[in-house]
Amino acid sequence: MKALVIGATGATGKELVNLLLENNDYESVSIFVRRSTGKSHPKLTEHVVDFSNINSFQSAITGDVLFSCLGTTLKDAGSKEKQWKIDYDIPAEFAAAAKQNGVNSLVLVSSYGASAKSNVYYSMMKGKLEDHLQELHFPQYIIFRPGPLIRENTDRLGEKISVKVIKFFNAIGLFKNLKPITTAFLAKKLVKAPKVLPSGTTVLELNRILQL
Repeated sequence: MKALVIGATGATGKELVNLLLENNDYESVSIFVRRSTGKSHPKLTEHVVDFSNINSFQSAITGDVLFSCLGTTLKDAGSKEKQWKIDYDIPAEFAAAAKQNGVNSLVLVSSYGASAKSNVYYSMMKGKLEDHLQELHFPQYIIFRPGPLIRENTDRLGEKISVKVIKFFNAIGLFKNLKPITTAFLAKKLVKAPKVLPSGTTVLELNRILQL
């Protein structure tokens, strides 16, 4: 299979790209980034692009599986409008281009609690993206909804604290549906999903991610 990745410089995306390059089921990996990663591999093609003008590189968006891992925090984005652009607009426009070019499978990294009807801004945004991508009718559409992610060497204090708090509650049998997983573990499941899951739409909450 030929893999396409957006969000390749994020914590999960980096792990994913490394695993795809090592996996014999994937013959090539194309990543789309704002700035060069400096990474080199015989199977890797890096496209440095302007995501605000997807039409300018749409012809390069060809392959078998699109992994959509793009996302940011409100703090890093600076405003809800900028976060919406990164977390919703770019993945939506990129996926539409991929579908138009005949990409068969879409694997989306969403979030626990994603729902277009949510009162929580982040969850609402992720839910709306899920619904929008559903309307593109990919033959295979896989949605991952992990809980908190453990990122190696993270500098986000709030993230460190929340993971520790949830781990404490997990230890006494509470909030099992929010069990933190590492980005490396999630990446392994992302790589496997298109190969073992059926056509149609599959939504993987934490329990199903763990069992995959």
